[in-house]
Amino acid sequence: MSAEHKPGDQPIPDSNPDVNETAAAPAGAEDPLAALQAQLEAAQAEARDNYDAMLRARAESDNARRRAQEEVVKAQKFGIESFAESLVPVKDSLEAALAQESQTLEAMREGVEVTLKQLIGAFERHKLAEIAPAQGDKFNPHHHQAIASVPSDQPANTVLQTLQKGYLIADRVLRPALVTVAAPK
Repeated sequence: MSAEHKPGDQPIPDSNPDVNETAAAPAGAEDPLAALQAQLEAAQAEARDNYDAMLRARAESDNARRRAQEEVVKAQKFGIESFAESLVPVKDSLEAALAQESQTLEAMREGVEVTLKQLIGAFERHKLAEIAPAQGDKFNPHHHQAIASVPSDQPANTVLQTLQKGYLIADRVLRPALVTVAAPK
């Protein structure tokens, strides 16, 4: 047999698989470039959507932060409003008492007691409590301030005398009670 090609013979296919791959692609297969282009467009659309969502989330976060700051400013500015409303009647009562030209000592005392009850009511509504240790109470450095330490028959570090009441606002010390305490023996 000769390797010559004779007329009428079938051509011998090339054994190199790299030649004409695209031409040999089966019918109906997508163009790889078109598929990559479609993937790129889908990825870009998703990136745009994610970027828009991130911008919206950032704007919402900024708005929430701004609203919170405005609320803090309002709370600082008007937080005492309720307490001030409770004190206005106390001031009115004191002014009314001073406006009276002639009154008896007993009537004035009665008026002062009513005014004090108004003030105590305002304190209670706003959780302002007294710190008034009694003689013999244990000294509490969180609520009391010792002005002096005096020798005594009482046990050491007990309150002998309260010089000035202290005050708490909802368990926070506004002013400690000023006290004298028994000195250690």
